[in-house]
Amino acid sequence: MSEQLTAQENNKNPQTHLGHELEKWLAEADIRVGGDRPWDIQLKTSRVLEEAMSRGNLGLGEAYMDGDWEVEKLDQFFYRLLKARLDEKVVHSGLFWQLVRHRFLNLQTLQRAWQVGEAHYDLGNEFYAAMLDSRLTYTCGYWREAKNLEEAQEAKLDLVCRKLDLQPGMRVLDIGCGWGSFMSYAAQNYGIEAVGVTISKEQTAWASEHYAELPLEFRLQDYRQVEGEFDRVVSIGMFEHVGRKNLRTFMEVARRCLKPDGLMLLHTIGKNKRSSTPDPWIDKYIFPNGDLPSIGQIGDAVDGLFVVEDLHSFGAEYDQTLMAWEDNFSRAWPDIAPRLQLDERFRRMWRYYLLSCAGAFRARRTQVWQWVLSPEGVAGGYLRPSN
Repeated sequence: MSEQLTAQENNKNPQTHLGHELEKWLAEADIRVGGDRPWDIQLKTSRVLEEAMSRGNLGLGEAYMDGDWEVEKLDQFFYRLLKARLDEKVVHSGLFWQLVRHRFLNLQTLQRAWQVGEAHYDLGNEFYAAMLDSRLTYTCGYWREAKNLEEAQEAKLDLVCRKLDLQPGMRVLDIGCGWGSFMSYAAQNYGIEAVGVTISKEQTAWASEHYAELPLEFRLQDYRQVEGEFDRVVSIGMFEHVGRKNLRTFMEVARRCLKPDGLMLLHTIGKNKRSSTPDPWIDKYIFPNGDLPSIGQIGDAVDGLFVVEDLHSFGAEYDQTLMAWEDNFSRAWPDIAPRLQLDERFRRMWRYYLLSCAGAFRARRTQVWQWVLSPEGVAGGYLRPSN
């Protein structure tokens, strides 16, 4: 009789039922609704319940941007949520359409490829300078012996240079060069000259001005339009924007531009499952048309084009990098917000992005890989330099 009454009450008040479902769902990750621990969620409105259960992270993220819920430590909240794989237990129609879009459509055509530059990378050089290191390195740092963000990014750049065995006078192609952090470091410390391509107007302008005295050329250009021959090819943190329909094309361009005795280094974020789809909130608000590759998809892309000389995984270190970026962002916010005309909704969106991603890397749901590739195979074998 009591079970019937409970069912009747839930039918009369669907929010009560959703609330019970949400509490049960979150309890699997040791997250409490209204709890007093740093990772417990505090609800401001009942709307959060329906949004989370019906639209997954898209609904949850938008509700956070609107101030409908709070968590003291978002990174810890997402670490627990993703470690328990709770995101896989919320099935909604949006996931189906996301799967269809990415499986059957090419969302990163030559025309569409510029969208992420305009929406994300062109937010402004002043904005990114407040968050990143002095070279504006917007990729995972290497923290093995580093004490801070600056040291971690320099260690990563030097590791790439050593993996590529850079020598003075070499000509290097950087696909997705960003603000020129790798190119400037390699030119100053290893004596190379380089050509970098990016789809961001802001990045091109900043790098061209700051490194005018170095033998570097920065082009506002899609990677598919690159011509020429280079001793080395590098791509650090751009492959995530290529898309599954174009991974092979990317590798064909890299192979065409690389000398037969050259080396290529690919640094990319990756996913654990080939069949998974991009997160709809990240796709809508942060990286339009982004698509993380799996190891299998990268393997398919290099098949017959390159010999895989080395594969290095250090994705857990992106957690530290993201936390350092969020700390810089939060410290700089009172100064940059009025000058750049950024509102509270943007602040919450950006923190959600940085800290949810930190939680994902901490839970090992996303990875960072560095691949070293050669066209013909290194004679006698390739030896990764010491860390």
